[in-house]
Amino acid sequence: MKQKVTAVFDIGKTNKKFFLFDKDFKEIHKEYSRFDETIDEDGHPTEDLPALQKWLKQVFDRILETDEYDIKAINFSTYGASFVHLDQDGNPLTPLYNYTKPLPQDIIDSFFESYGPKENFLKATGCGDLSMLNSGLQLYWLKKTKPEIFEKIKYSLHLPQYLSYVFTGIPLSEYTSIGCHTALWDYSKKDYHDWVYKEDLNAILPPIVSTETSINMNYNGRRIKIGVGIHDSSSALLPYIRSIKKKFVLVSTGTWSIVFNAFNKLPAELINPEDSLNYMRINGKAVRATRLFLGNEYKLQVAELDKRYGVDDDYHRNVKFDYNTYLEIIRDFEYRFNWKSITDEKMPSETQISYDKYEHAYHHLMIELVQLQVQCIKDAIGDTDISKIYVDGGFSNNDIYIKLLSYHFKDKKLRTTDASLGSALGAAISISDTKLNSKFLKKNYALKKHVPFIVS
Repeated sequence: MKQKVTAVFDIGKTNKKFFLFDKDFKEIHKEYSRFDETIDEDGHPTEDLPALQKWLKQVFDRILETDEYDIKAINFSTYGASFVHLDQDGNPLTPLYNYTKPLPQDIIDSFFESYGPKENFLKATGCGDLSMLNSGLQLYWLKKTKPEIFEKIKYSLHLPQYLSYVFTGIPLSEYTSIGCHTALWDYSKKDYHDWVYKEDLNAILPPIVSTETSINMNYNGRRIKIGVGIHDSSSALLPYIRSIKKKFVLVSTGTWSIVFNAFNKLPAELINPEDSLNYMRINGKAVRATRLFLGNEYKLQVAELDKRYGVDDDYHRNVKFDYNTYLEIIRDFEYRFNWKSITDEKMPSETQISYDKYEHAYHHLMIELVQLQVQCIKDAIGDTDISKIYVDGGFSNNDIYIKLLSYHFKDKKLRTTDASLGSALGAAISISDTKLNSKFLKKNYALKKHVPFIVS
């Protein structure tokens, strides 16, 4: 007898993944693929959209024909800030422009001349000035610089919804993609920003539905529930929201460390857009998020330490927290590191390391980085009564990072999780009627509790 499963395509910038989950959300099958990037008309690298679409269909059709699995539902999780522009026949009109592609400065200046002041606009839309990462500005850029293409656009779909469209042929919009620093949404109005209507962009943005929406389709003779897709960061947050009753923040660590607070009370217009973003939950509620270029800075500084002390590239992975080393450093603490990708008023003009041992220098680095992380978490918490902090991603396994974080937040419960499946699992959960309980994270995410050390 075939096993009933939910299928999820989880599309990252580098890895393209396909998962099957059973009724308890246990992973029972996975496939990975990578594609060479192509280039757009300006020579900027970008996603090979035809190759991606072909792979989606090939993988799904092959799994449908197996004797092992009975696919009852499928959903899609992808990176954000990416539009697919379709003509009246449903064919893409342009490449999938990479969010790293720079927008011309005159376009940005023109936009804020019309719809500024800039600071007010960024606060209203809950996003920083990230150029093409504000994917709504891509539509403005197309309209102003490529009017002959813009006029042919029937619908502009965010990438998760385009993948759903590939299977359903139904163009839709949903909250998590709209709310992903697109500059399209006015968080105080809970509607598209006025500029969207003034530029008539609402005419090419499909109807908005809840992220939990699914469409019952007859696909190749099978009745399958097809989801509308979800933005990956919001998807990774969903299992926590569904299974935790008390208020919490999630610290999702990696190249960027993003702190999500789904319980924020502060209006978007009062949030500092320099370091804060707003995302949206699947029901359209705002999620305050602060960010720190933690993993990137860590990588750059560790490379310098490795070179200075002549150790192997992986040496840092084995350095554990040492209480005496910590006490020695904080006794006469001074800021020693000049950051390469983070701006901080406390940092010296150049790095000043005088320790004999790598371990001491590494402890000092982590002490300073964690101080930045602590402030980032406090900014996300704001005036919210938060009792728990969850940490997932690469730094959840860094012994010094976790011990220092638990010390700084000894009035809260700190937990780490192994959420390598986070965004894919969230996509499966979003179209499921299954209720999650407090044991879900322990069973599926290797939940660990951490007790702060005591300074005597």
